[in-house]
Amino acid sequence: MPEVREIFMTAVRLIEGRPLPDVETQEEYVPGPAGAPDVRVLIYRPRERRPNAPAMVYIHGGGLVSGHPEVDDPKCQVLASKMGFVVVSVDYRLAPEVKYPGAIEDCYAVLKWVHENAATLGINRDKVVVAGESAGGGLSAALSLMARDRKEYRLAYQLLIYPMLDDRTATKVDPAPDFGEYVWTRSANKFAWEAYLGAAAGGADTPAYASAARAKDLSGIPPTFIGVGSMDLFLCEDLEYARRLMASGVPTEVSVVPGAYHVFDMFVPDAELSRRFMEAYCAGLKRTLGL
Repeated sequence: MPEVREIFMTAVRLIEGRPLPDVETQEEYVPGPAGAPDVRVLIYRPRERRPNAPAMVYIHGGGLVSGHPEVDDPKCQVLASKMGFVVVSVDYRLAPEVKYPGAIEDCYAVLKWVHENAATLGINRDKVVVAGESAGGGLSAALSLMARDRKEYRLAYQLLIYPMLDDRTATKVDPAPDFGEYVWTRSANKFAWEAYLGAAAGGADTPAYASAARAKDLSGIPPTFIGVGSMDLFLCEDLEYARRLMASGVPTEVSVVPGAYHVFDMFVPDAELSRRFMEAYCAGLKRTLGL
């Protein structure tokens, strides 16, 4: 389905802009999962180095089948400039060429590298955040589950921006007809999950590290922000995930943006709703991390 990839290439063309002068960007290749290639990352940091800076592992969107870290250049630069984060944006392997668990294991390899190179990066291991939008939000949620279960690294926060959490949406279950009419549609979502999981998409045995909504236990997850538009295909699954997080005792903030469609803030970043949306999740980061 070429239109799936075109959605995100259009977003890239719309948001391209000049780099911020107070942010430096570096390309790096970090060791990948066992037997897999190295993982390309882009590292954004303030030019004026700050000791014990907070760190963010950022995971781009693209429906698991498209995209690259450059699509989030403006957002990652702002987070580095205004919030002081060292942002490590992951260029994970894409489906259908690489199916599950390729993408999530790439993300975990980057989380490992960030922790093991904390001194070189100048970051505080106690202030490592995972964040992402759309498919990257789904991978961020899965990464939080994986980090909790493997008990090797601790996350301080997860920022889930209109996350793609449930492989059953549009493969087995249809939300209300007004959701998913713009940008990211039912057909795009069905194609993406089947590209990632094959014929098993939507079935009974999807693992939680592929589709975080399948996790039976959400306790022990770090404080969370979930934001989504009221017209987004993912509205129902995101609100249900937020409800389950709160029921499990996880401090969770939810923002539903009225009238907003999928990736609205990337298409119209200067709109008032987009600015308020970013201000809301930045406030959550500041409050939780003490920035």
